[in-house]
Parts: sequence; C-alpha cells; structure tokens
Amino acid sequence: MTSKTFRARRLPSHGAQSGWTALLPCRTPRAELDKTIAVDVVIIGAGFAGLAAAVRFADLDPKLSVAVLDADAVGDGASGRNSGFFIDLPHDISSGNFGVDAVTKSHNEILVARTAIQHYARLAEQNGWDKDLFDPSGKYSVAMTDAGTEHLAAYSSKLNSMGEPHQVLGAKEIEKVTGTRAFKSGLFTPGAVMVQPAALVRSIADLFKDPVKLFEHTPALSIQTSSSGCTVKTRKGEVRAARVILATNGHAESFGFGSGELLHVFTYASLTEAFAPSALGGTRKWGATPAAPMGTTVRRINGVDGDRILIRSRYTYHPNIEVGESSINSAGDLHDRKFADRFPEQRHLTMQYRWAGAMALTRNSVPLFGQLEEGIFAACACNGIGGTKATAAGIAAAELLVGHQSKLGDIFTAYEKPQRLPPRPLTDVGARLNLAYREWRAGRE
Repeated sequence: MTSKTFRARRLPSHGAQSGWTALLPCRTPRAELDKTIAVDVVIIGAGFAGLAAAVRFADLDPKLSVAVLDADAVGDGASGRNSGFFIDLPHDISSGNFGVDAVTKSHNEILVARTAIQHYARLAEQNGWDKDLFDPSGKYSVAMTDAGTEHLAAYSSKLNSMGEPHQVLGAKEIEKVTGTRAFKSGLFTPGAVMVQPAALVRSIADLFKDPVKLFEHTPALSIQTSSSGCTVKTRKGEVRAARVILATNGHAESFGFGSGELLHVFTYASLTEAFAPSALGGTRKWGATPAAPMGTTVRRINGVDGDRILIRSRYTYHPNIEVGESSINSAGDLHDRKFADRFPEQRHLTMQYRWAGAMALTRNSVPLFGQLEEGIFAACACNGIGGTKATAAGIAAAELLVGHQSKLGDIFTAYEKPQRLPPRPLTDVGARLNLAYREWRAGRE
C-alpha cells in the first residue's frame, strides 16, 4: 500500500461564543494530547457525530480502544451552537409528490432521526439528566401568515396519511403556549426533543473513561495512511490507529475529502437578556420551528436568573468555513426585527448573545459517509439537521467499522454519493442567490 498524507489546510474557527455555552458554568477541558499513543480507532471531532460514534463503540465492543480528538473544547463547536431541537419528522414531508418512493424516504428519515433520539434518551435515563438538559417535550411549528397556515394544514394531512400523532392549534390555542398573539396557527408534534446543546455534548464527553480517551484543544494536523495503519499528527503528539473516523462535518474538506461536493452554510442565533417570567404569558418553556422553510425558529428557555427568548434565522454561504463579525451583526439586525414582530410588548429587551454555527450541505442532501481511503471513514455533511442526522451518522459509522448489522446501517450504506457541485464561481453565485431568495420567500415566517 502506498503511503498517503492528508494535511489540514485550515482549522475550525467558530467566532463569537454561543449563548448556550455562555450560560453554563466553567468546565475544565480534558488535557491536550502531548505524546504518541496507539489505539484501535481514532475519531476526529467531538461533536454530535464523533461522540455518538465513541458511545456506540463502547456499547458494541467495550474492549475497543478509542481516541477522540477535538480542535477546541467540547461544546464550542457547531454541536453547541444550534437551536437545540432533535426533530423526529422530516421538514418537507408536505412538499412535492408523495408517491411510494417519497413515503419510503420519509420513513427512512424518521427512523434515522428516532434512532438518534433514542440514543440520547438512553443516555439521559442512565445518567439521570434533568429536563434542562434533555426534554422529550415535543415541539411546535408556527405560522405568521395565511400561507404558513396553509402549509401547516398540508403538513397535517401528510402526517395523518402516515399515522403520525399531532395536534393542530388555532390562534388562541397557540397564544396560550407562546404568550403572544403574533401567530395565526400552530401544529404540535410529540416526538421531538429540546436540549441545551452545549450542555448535552459536554455531559457526554465527561462520561468517557478507558478505553475511550478524549483529548480537547488537540487539532488533527494531518492523517497519514500506510500498510501498517493510520497516523494522526497533532501539535504535540500523534495517534496511531488501525482506522480513522472523520466526524468533522464540513471540515472533511480541510483534509481534501468532499472537495467540490460540500456547501458550507452558516445559520445565526440571538438570545435575549433574562426577563421576569411574569413579563410574558404562556408556558415558560417551548420551542417552535417555522411553517416555511428558511423561516424563523423561536425558543423560550428558563433559568435561575429568569426566562430568555432565542431567535434563529438567516443562512449565508461561506466557502472558507468562517464568518466575520459583520455577518453576525447583519443577522442580528434581522433577529431584532423578527423578535419585535413576534413579541411586540417585549421589544425593549436586548439581545445579550449573538453567534453563528456551521452546517455542511450536499447537492443531493446525502451525507459524506463511509470509507474514503484505506483506513479512513467519514460521518460528515449533516445537511442542516445536525442534532439527529450527525448523531445517526456517527452511530452508523461505528457499526460499520465493527461489522454490526442494523436498519440504520442499511440506510446509510444505501445512500448515493454526494453529487459534484458546479465550478466554484457558479456555486458561489448560485448558493448566495438561492439562500437570499429562500429567505425572501419565507417572508414574515
């Protein structure tokens, strides 16, 4: 076998700290790797995918030695930056033709999502996590417009045809939940889970013990393959392993994998200052996704210092996998307008935290999964639903490496490969125009 070396052309750069992390107490990260070690498997990336793979390895083969490397502290990356929904149903179940192939696809997507949710539910039960960390509360979809209400009605019809439980809510009913009259209608689905994402991944990371070792602030600088296995070099050490799992989402491209196949998109969130619970009616804890794709996600969370509202909206394309302060500020202006539109009586509240989080998309909405080179495997490209899809990809990758058969594994191995994107100038222009158009089309939603 010819030796090959894949060097990281860039390292993750996350920008402003997420509000989720800012609300947590200080944590001492695991030590950086500072020597040479040998393990069975090395996982690069300690987000949803990497942590799920490590947990699954421990389930399937407790004697398997595993090293997990993360370039930052766990929770600082994309997994600790999302809006904290684990959603069990496809977003677009009501769009397009709903023939046999579409039904099969939707059932597969549901199985993928629910496998991930069950993975966390088991960890929650085993470790006594409270509902501030993992809450199987269900979620709402909300409509600001008549068009949004029509979309929710179509969605409800498709859920009925699949036998999926849900509840349609009128304006008064959704007001009782949200405390605002801004929403025209809502739809509740019971299978979704809401989490504190940064706390969740931290809690999983802190569970690891031999033979699973976690090293934080340990970026992988290169991967070398040879007939004797793989060597991952870091700043102060190296890991020798039979196999490597890349659980780096879009940063697979930093090592040369998925080049010309991955779209790097960021989404943005703002979190208000704390306010007295009595200042807003409704229930004190809920989450809602928009009726229209690319619309605005809203969550109300509560803590010891009071309640807060999270607003997530805006998607932008950044092929260098990094956003600047100006992008966050621009998204923040949009968030302020979205917040005032939804909560006019609370519009005086200031946003205490603003941040961005990266996603990796493919043209045909499939993951970058499976063997990339001799000894190197991928569980990357979340396609915008990282909480469930990235987790499931990590589980499936671990099962693939140990030869464990499952329906989840069958689904992942059956995915086609990511399609090539057009040449960069066309991709750059097309991606930016498409995102802007879809945001415009979402309108008030």
